[in-house]
Amino acid sequence: MTNIYNEIVKFGNGFGSIMDAIPNPDTVLRKSGSTYAGYRDLLYDAHLWSCIQSRKSGTLSTQHEVVGTNSQFISEVFNSLDIHQLAEDILDSLLYGFQPIEIYWKNEGDFTIPYKAVSKPQELFYIDSEGKLRYRPNGQANGIKIPEMKFLDIRNKPSHSAPYGTALLSKCYWPIKFKNGGIRFWVNFMERYGMPLLIGKYSRGASKAESERLAEELAGMTEDSVIVAPNDIDISMEEPHRYSSVRLYSEMIKLSNSEVSKAILSQTLTTEVSSGSKAAAETHYKIRNEIIRSDMRLVESAINTLIGYIVKLNFGQTDDTQFRYITEQENLDTKLERDLKIQRFGGIAFCNDYWIKQYGYSKEDIV
Repeated sequence: MTNIYNEIVKFGNGFGSIMDAIPNPDTVLRKSGSTYAGYRDLLYDAHLWSCIQSRKSGTLSTQHEVVGTNSQFISEVFNSLDIHQLAEDILDSLLYGFQPIEIYWKNEGDFTIPYKAVSKPQELFYIDSEGKLRYRPNGQANGIKIPEMKFLDIRNKPSHSAPYGTALLSKCYWPIKFKNGGIRFWVNFMERYGMPLLIGKYSRGASKAESERLAEELAGMTEDSVIVAPNDIDISMEEPHRYSSVRLYSEMIKLSNSEVSKAILSQTLTTEVSSGSKAAAETHYKIRNEIIRSDMRLVESAINTLIGYIVKLNFGQTDDTQFRYITEQENLDTKLERDLKIQRFGGIAFCNDYWIKQYGYSKEDIV
């Protein structure tokens, strides 16, 4: 395995330059003239960030385990890695379509193990005509062939028409741009119409200097929202009535947030509190759970690819060792199976309070 280790360590010195990059067909990137940096700027939007955190938390808060032939060895290796951060980086592929993650290896005794996994900017990579990920340092035209087992190439729903994967942020780009524009216009509107308008009146016999002095005094009170008109000096306050415009801006921002929620979460109820039936709420939460299970499979697949690398480098071939998430129902089933075996073969009888506490029964359920 030394040759493979040396190959992945010296990555970057130039393995096989190529020039057969497939253009990214993302229509938002092409038509807007934006880049992946533009997608990252979207993350400053509070509503989008909330939706992303809500979606990721469903996977990241779930317990996981490593099972199979070399489960103990892999679990020990993972102690030197931040698996939680790795899983979060893998989920970034949902946002950008694909997410390259570089694996850093080291020799430790008789073994070759990963000690760090770092996500890399999408701009440094492209897909070649064979569908393989290639590295393009410093924006160079020629790419570098990536050594085997050096990167995790994670893509969200790749296809022939979308080799770079499906980027959820592309569906959020215009709603957030329109929302930011609406907020900017709303702020301008409030500056112009949100404050009371002071009207200062003076007699026609007043000098220009007197009228200018009156205007300056009123401007100091209201930050320029003033009118000075001829007549005996009289100051009155005018309240603006522009509620229709306010509703227009508010509805546009609300609609934009709704579109972002649907793009990231495929529903709106978990991020936007509104009236609705219990059945609708249950449907929305069911959709959320289905999305979480899909995200779990994405993370499991990527981490199992890494496990395959580790096992192959150290034992010569892959085996049945796997990383997996444990769902709440699986936890319950496993615990029930364990308790029944203990009760049956261990000669231990659990009291009613135990069943009530562990499985959510009520006292009326126990006879």
